[in-house]
Amino acid sequence: MTHTYFTDDSLLRRVHREKAVALSGPRALLMMAAHPVAFEGFFMATGSLDDPYQRLRRTAQVMDTIAWGSKADADRMTRRVRAMHARARGTLPRAAGRFPAGTPWAADDPELLLWIVACLVDSAVLVHERYVERLTEAERDAYWADYRVVGRLFGLRDADMPASWAEFKAYMSDMLASGDLVVTPTAREVGIDVVLRPPLPLRVRPLVELANFITVGLLPAGIRRGYGFSWDPARALAVRGGSEYVRRVLVPLLPGRMRYVPSTAGRSAAA
Repeated sequence: MTHTYFTDDSLLRRVHREKAVALSGPRALLMMAAHPVAFEGFFMATGSLDDPYQRLRRTAQVMDTIAWGSKADADRMTRRVRAMHARARGTLPRAAGRFPAGTPWAADDPELLLWIVACLVDSAVLVHERYVERLTEAERDAYWADYRVVGRLFGLRDADMPASWAEFKAYMSDMLASGDLVVTPTAREVGIDVVLRPPLPLRVRPLVELANFITVGLLPAGIRRGYGFSWDPARALAVRGGSEYVRRVLVPLLPGRMRYVPSTAGRSAAA
């Protein structure tokens, strides 16, 4: 019996030990905020925007503990998150797409929780396959099975989540075509400020601009248009060509200390 939810053989650890997968975070946030009800419930009402970077760090700490820490620590931290979600209730202040003003929302609504989890999963797999290594269908199934464990820790039931990777991809396709995803003016403003204009020193701005270029390129076309980001075939080709170079040439040559996140060091031995 292990004292952690995952072992080094878990696809979740294999994917998230890669530093390159951190590139999936901004895309996931922009995807989440494209759902107007989720935006109100998880961004506006829970204080995420009072200090968004501190909130992101706390979220990363919870996910890091689930992946690499003890079950006891993961249970304690996610219990606190579930309690916060249980208190977050409200209504949409204005109409957004098919949702009229006054539409009620709850942060622990399974449909909203699933969208939040799905954005993390879809973005991580996309970045891993573009920049690190392609996964087989069986590996994608195993990764989603691991993330169903994460979903349960945040309050989702098995019946609330797709049962397989194929069902997960069908869910994502349905969501993108559903009309539920509408980037509101507030989400557009917040997304650009929080995700694409982080308060970092000027010396790292070139790296931020590169990450932003990748983020915009990896968004679904409809959501990218909703945020008002311009795009063209030349930029798409540049992103694809760069990802091929990183995946085929750069990543395989990187030493472990540069390739893997520090969370992997010393923790897996306790599994």
